[in-house]
Amino acid sequence: MDTKGLRTFLEIPYDELEERNLRVKEQRLRHESPDKVREERIKYLTDERALKAVTVCFTDLEGRLHMLDYDKKFLLKSADNLTFDGSSIRGFSQQAESDLRLNVDWGSFYWLPSDIFGPGKVLVFSEVLERDGTPYHSDMRGQLKRITEAMYQKDGTVFHTAPEVEGFLFKGRDAERHYHETGKFDFISTGGYYHSLPGDPLRAFIDKAAEAQRAMGFQNEKDHPEVAPSQFEMNFTYSEALVSADQIQLYKLLCRQVAAQMDTTASFLPKPVTGVNGNGMHMNMSLSKGGKNLFYDKAGQDGLSQMGWDFIDRLLTNANDICLVLNSSVNAYRRLDPHFEAPNQIKASANNRGAMVRIPYGNERSARVECRSVGPDANPYLASYVLLRTGLEGPQPQEDAESKRSRTRFLPDNIFDAVRLFKGSQFISSILGENVQGKFAELKTASAERCPKQLGSRVKYSEIQFHHEVTNQYLWSQF
Repeated sequence: MDTKGLRTFLEIPYDELEERNLRVKEQRLRHESPDKVREERIKYLTDERALKAVTVCFTDLEGRLHMLDYDKKFLLKSADNLTFDGSSIRGFSQQAESDLRLNVDWGSFYWLPSDIFGPGKVLVFSEVLERDGTPYHSDMRGQLKRITEAMYQKDGTVFHTAPEVEGFLFKGRDAERHYHETGKFDFISTGGYYHSLPGDPLRAFIDKAAEAQRAMGFQNEKDHPEVAPSQFEMNFTYSEALVSADQIQLYKLLCRQVAAQMDTTASFLPKPVTGVNGNGMHMNMSLSKGGKNLFYDKAGQDGLSQMGWDFIDRLLTNANDICLVLNSSVNAYRRLDPHFEAPNQIKASANNRGAMVRIPYGNERSARVECRSVGPDANPYLASYVLLRTGLEGPQPQEDAESKRSRTRFLPDNIFDAVRLFKGSQFISSILGENVQGKFAELKTASAERCPKQLGSRVKYSEIQFHHEVTNQYLWSQF
């Protein structure tokens, strides 16, 4: 039976998508009243007959994005009482306390490219709440939202981030899940840095993914092949930390979906192939108040203010404590290899790309601190939250800061040491709470114990199969 013409679900051209999504983003950045925004969104959903479903997203403690599609009419009736089984999510509640609630964050609303997500859908992020409506301790998106909102309400201070997320494009769908069968990843392109022909598969992938990101209001700046074969990076403009973290989750989702449509795999493993550069997620950070960049001082060392240098000194002093948050997988410690521009040195530098913290050349608008030792598989909400609180509140160096900056120390070279340092940190306990600290360490220990402690020269099947962004829960139940 021919059903053509029966379905009239919403499909919006890319240029109009971009206009709509940028309007919503601007509302977020102006911190418009949540009640006003909620009322506006509900009216839109009620009036738009071509919409069939709303995709509601949340992120677990390890950083995996979870999505539920709610029928539009059901959501409009039940938006204040959306429940789900938290015991089925790794790192969330136990079976005895499994009921959790979702609180829709109506400000984080996106119209979707229908050729990637299907027609008739919009997407919104949510916070996770306890049954009684209080914030759920393992929901790091909610934690990041609350602290940044409190800073803004107190005196107008804004935490800006600009992530640089690298990934690989490999031949074949589900290449990571088939790694135990093949033992290798096949590059789609061997062009290298900035190099690809206009029509080759890597360029076609970058073009399509970047177009979708622009349509969703990411405000892309540059998109290009990276240093390693088949490696890509698409940079979007700096924004408030919560907006940037949401965009990181959508960036990876879009890349994976576009790659799958091309019968390829977008991989955000930190070091899927030995012998070539790994994937990073350099986090550029700055603080501003009333439009003034608090990290800029024309007369300061490397153009940074004293506040900027204090932020750096706290990151360096507590680098070992926060390493597991920034490098949260077994595979991430392969990337911290000094032979491939790896940021494993606990020091700050304006030009040494092996340093954990770099001070890029900047002016009054762009002065920032770049933390290079973040893997692309880190939970972006957890990483942003910990970097912010460490930079502002972390214990200061006990010795002269200048000598500590210049002395070379190194980050852990395996996840076992990183877990030990994380678990033993009083500072981590004070900012995350013992519950989240213990739960995160337990999850990472479970992954670590399925892998050899010595990484060796070959990527092992287990570090791929039990990677939190690759595995499914079926695998974990095979023990």
